[in-house]
Amino acid sequence: QVQLVESGGGLVQAGGSLRLSCAASGRTFDGYTVSWYRQAPGKEREVVATINWTGFSTYYTDSVKGRFSISRDNAKRTVYLQMNSLKPEDTAIYYCKVSIYWGQGTQVTVSS
Repeated sequence: QVQLVESGGGLVQAGGSLRLSCAASGRTFDGYTVSWYRQAPGKEREVVATINWTGFSTYYTDSVKGRFSISRDNAKRTVYLQMNSLKPEDTAIYYCKVSIYWGQGTQVTVSS
């Protein structure tokens, strides 16, 4: 089992940056891939980025490639999502996921 706590969301103007953090506690983290998802109002939850245990393998959905960067610090049991050049369409609740476990989400709002 693992508990996941996201932080770092907020309100930012278009073109701005935010860094989200996902702090994990519990056994289910070591060795696991971690994913960031987002869900905008009226839309389905979608995967944004993933990172494997070593950090050497990452995935990004097309809409965030070149703008977002996922990283992890296994010693701190934390995964980060650096979001640059934010757009209004990035507005959503952002969640991290490990195995079958989800965090509670953090709101990101990008104003135009």
